[in-house]
Amino acid sequence: MSWKLKTHVLTSLTAGLFLTSCAALPEPIEVPQEAKLDLLIKGGLIYDGLGAQGRIGDIGIAENKIVFVGEAHSEAAAKQTLDAADLIVAPGFIDPHTHADKDLVSQDRKRRANLPYLFQGVTTVVVGNDGFGGSDIAAQAQTARARGIGTNAVYLAGFGPLRESVLGKQNRSPQTAELELMKAKLERAMCEGAAGFSAGLYYAPQNFAKTDEVAALAAVAGEHGGYYDTHMRDESDYSIGLERSVAEALAIGKRAQIPVHIAHIKALGPSVWGRSKRIIDMISAARATGQSVTADQYPWEASGTRISNAIVPRWALDGGLEGLRLRLKEPVTRAKIAEEMEANLKRRGGAERLLFTGSLGAFKAKTGQTLSDYSQAQGMGPVEAAIGLLQQGDMRVASFVMNTQDINALAVQPWVATGSDGSTGHPRKYASFPKAYRDLVVDEKLLSMAQFIRRSTALPAQILGLKDRGALAAGMAADVAVFDPRTFRPNATYAQPKELSSGAVFVIVNGKLAITEGQYSSELAGQPLLRAGRSAHADCAMMSKPPTVTKPD
Repeated sequence: MSWKLKTHVLTSLTAGLFLTSCAALPEPIEVPQEAKLDLLIKGGLIYDGLGAQGRIGDIGIAENKIVFVGEAHSEAAAKQTLDAADLIVAPGFIDPHTHADKDLVSQDRKRRANLPYLFQGVTTVVVGNDGFGGSDIAAQAQTARARGIGTNAVYLAGFGPLRESVLGKQNRSPQTAELELMKAKLERAMCEGAAGFSAGLYYAPQNFAKTDEVAALAAVAGEHGGYYDTHMRDESDYSIGLERSVAEALAIGKRAQIPVHIAHIKALGPSVWGRSKRIIDMISAARATGQSVTADQYPWEASGTRISNAIVPRWALDGGLEGLRLRLKEPVTRAKIAEEMEANLKRRGGAERLLFTGSLGAFKAKTGQTLSDYSQAQGMGPVEAAIGLLQQGDMRVASFVMNTQDINALAVQPWVATGSDGSTGHPRKYASFPKAYRDLVVDEKLLSMAQFIRRSTALPAQILGLKDRGALAAGMAADVAVFDPRTFRPNATYAQPKELSSGAVFVIVNGKLAITEGQYSSELAGQPLLRAGRSAHADCAMMSKPPTVTKPD
């Protein structure tokens, strides 16, 4: 059967999945039979990640690089041949927003393997998001190399640890010398290979920072070729509102001369449902002027957060949970906190929309129940029940705050990448990529296969500055996801959030098989991917020199 006819047969077999047609395809590449390969992927429907239509072909891999994409000679030598007939062959997926930081430094080898992501076809994760990443980039990378990790890792330097290392949890602006110290710490992180600077301006104490402070730090990352990754100050109407938060992010990008990436873009809560069009228009207008603005999105109606983050007013968290507990001892202040918690709970759609997914601290409560269930069992109102909980610990919750119309409106934007925001107790850590595929390609038919793969590969690679990942082409790093379009699906649910996804048949990381025939191979083939070219920066060269010591007279 000719390669063109075979392509049309496979397309017809999977027509219900809206695979793109293969008309006007380039002629296949003929590879010499003497080519020496470690892996040969034969006969799959190849999507290059750049948005091109799929075509039947082969991929040759030697060591950790792709040698060719085309049609191998029937006798081409390979140590191992993978039969990809009736399967999709794509670049390894790249997740620009995870919370896998602790997984990748765990003493547990299986946890470092990052299986929740590998079984989604993800070969590279970003850590340090929401402003939580440490600035010790070199140390994190060295730990990853020494212990071994299952996926590649890209590191962001977080605003939270930087600010707390200088100001603690105080609600105040830094003095000039304090800001300079933060900038110096960020400078070193960028020199050590951080991809960018992340901020979580919704979270205390990061949200105590004014725009000027954030822009001054973002400018440091911009000077080193990094990007600004932001959990915006408000995704609802808690403080400055959704639109003004987008405007702030865009303003920071302009002032700091840095690309802006908006984390887990959404319209959070009934009060802002339907406003996705406004923020799409704002971002599209900024991009039309030449500003670099992108976003990522997870395909779930529930976010993952904590009770304290969901409904406690930001000012009451000055000093963290300890500060909150002191304020709750003052009757007048407690009443004000309770009043604002009532309003915030309404923003979240009510107590029945907060599902307990895990206990934190001394407090222990049954997961799988809502705050409404818990408060009724305690014989008190939801806010009083939440206050009692926070006096002992905290709870992770799945917060059902998005609607499908906004999710879909954002999903089809060409500047929105797939991301998980993967966190403990939420199925998004285990199932975001196959769920996005099922929702957007199979069920709603909002995206073609080529568009879905691009938003999961080449687009995040561009955002992160990864020049050798995110596409299938000769010379690129050999990160490849081979999945069955009929069985690629999520298994994790809110009730069972730790179920591995199905349908990833082969997953290759740096030329090594991490998943083979749907099973983990025990490989730890991931590598820290430090941003290239940092050492060439003049300031980085100065930092690499030993300090000058003046000898006493």
